[in-house]
Amino acid sequence: MNKTEEFEGLRALLFSIAYRILGSVSEAEDAVQETWLRFDRSTTLPTSAKAFLSATVTRVSIDVLRSARVRREEYAGPWLPEPLLSDPYQDPERSAELADSVSMAALLLLERLSPLERSVFVLRDVFAFGFDEIATAVGRSEAACRQLLVRARRHMKAGRPRFTADRQERQELAERFFDALKDGDVDALRSLLAADVQMVGDGGGNAPNLARAVVGAENVARILASAFPLMARIEVTFEPREVNGQPGAVFRAPDGRILHTLSLDVLDGRIQAVRSVLNPDKLGHLGPVADAWAVHREVVRARRRTR
Repeated sequence: MNKTEEFEGLRALLFSIAYRILGSVSEAEDAVQETWLRFDRSTTLPTSAKAFLSATVTRVSIDVLRSARVRREEYAGPWLPEPLLSDPYQDPERSAELADSVSMAALLLLERLSPLERSVFVLRDVFAFGFDEIATAVGRSEAACRQLLVRARRHMKAGRPRFTADRQERQELAERFFDALKDGDVDALRSLLAADVQMVGDGGGNAPNLARAVVGAENVARILASAFPLMARIEVTFEPREVNGQPGAVFRAPDGRILHTLSLDVLDGRIQAVRSVLNPDKLGHLGPVADAWAVHREVVRARRRTR
């Protein structure tokens, strides 16, 4: 097997590692490409291509994450990961860990960790790499990596419980949510939301968005019930899709271009969080992106006509 074949056979794994470390599809793709360039330039074949490439993409991702920290600290409004509609890497023996680790909630918790803690957690708890491989990847001793993992697990455990709803339960709840959304039914929406539900939108200053998170079932239900029927009136549509392994949808402008994504966190039979990614810079990998400001102006005009 030549270098190209070996690399392509591992591309899905490399992307999945990089995406979890970076929370960005575009940055993960760049990290994978840089990993290929380094592999292609190497004059000797490694004993294990998987170990070499995984270590390389991890180191590249750590460097990218460190340089991105300042940009994220200066980001306009709430920051959310770039939405992922499907994870290219599949491993039946790790399916639960893979699905849980790619959720918006988990990726936001990972943001609280240092780059090294984040990388060690991803390699060990998500992909089950050995500590010898992890130590090589992050440039620390095995003992140091074990300590990094202990701290990372403590932060992750303290942040949020794992999703306990089974797939069927999540799907049924999501269907009821989107039916109520179409109808603008405040009562139905309220009944599906946790009392302390949080709604967050990431516009990055590049799209119309609420200035801060909205909290509480009553507030979230009323905003959703008032906004989406107006959007439907100007022919904004949505298609239910899994977003980061959780129930969600992709919304499209009247011309079919991507407007935003929406994902739902479901726990204990209620929706705990509603997260929308509206920043056009984070949607380009999904297809042509709509002019969100133009759609917003049409929604405003539709609201005025109803008064």
